[in-house]
Amino acid sequence: MTAKPNSPRGLGRGLSALLGDAPVASAEAATGKGNGSRAIPIDLLSPNPFQPRRVFDEQDLRELTESIRANGILQPIVVRTDPKAAGRFQIVAGERRWRCAQRAGLHDVPVVIREMSDDDALEIAIVENVQRAGLNAIEEALGYQSLVDRFHYTQEDLAQNIGKSRSHIANMLRLLQLPAEVRQMVEDGKLSAGHARALVTAKDAVAMAREAVERGLSVREMEALANAARTEPAKGGRKSKLPKDIDTVRLERDIKASIGCAISIDVERGKESGKVVIRFADMDKLDGITQRLLRI
Repeated sequence: MTAKPNSPRGLGRGLSALLGDAPVASAEAATGKGNGSRAIPIDLLSPNPFQPRRVFDEQDLRELTESIRANGILQPIVVRTDPKAAGRFQIVAGERRWRCAQRAGLHDVPVVIREMSDDDALEIAIVENVQRAGLNAIEEALGYQSLVDRFHYTQEDLAQNIGKSRSHIANMLRLLQLPAEVRQMVEDGKLSAGHARALVTAKDAVAMAREAVERGLSVREMEALANAARTEPAKGGRKSKLPKDIDTVRLERDIKASIGCAISIDVERGKESGKVVIRFADMDKLDGITQRLLRI
């Protein structure tokens, strides 16, 4: 049953709530070790369709695989009976362990079976991942949006129950306003959450994101780039220019020292084209510049 607005369902209980409060699915499971765990064939488990994590870091998977190969799975995987397939189980928390157990060649894995609805599975999957800081910024934002859409939570509800500040929740949700290409860069790890936040109100977020990736801009440099673009005045319909980076400024200075005249290098936003403007004080200066150019 969908929760009503302003009626928090107890978000933030996370995995500990599953292990301590939710009922065990069967008497057989309850006869396991202290926490009710039991071993079942690994091929009877299926991924959680509500899993908010869409990107699994390959290095992390390799390291966990080696650990499982050496020590086994130390914390049971939390599952529920699969509502669509008799005799099978659906992972609620622990998909990384399940994936790595397959890589390690395990035939059986320890699980704790809990009875829960689709709503419970969705909520726990999101909260457990957020609390463990295991999601990238876009996955986290999509998780919050799922809770808002499905349970009608307010940002205040989420903040209070998940243990995050309201501003953090708001900033994460704003990332979903970014173009798909920029969101993908965040999911791929090319841009951080800080980069993405700086691009939310940018006029051409895609072009600026591409430049940030190509030039390896820090978050502070990205913020400066975005702020400069927002404050750049319109000039009679002319194409806006990218704020100059330190390399361009240095090149202008070097050329000025070489030819003795001021020079301006302007790049058009979203393109690799632009123009070079050389300013001269008198005709003698122009003659000198011309002679240099003709000798090149």
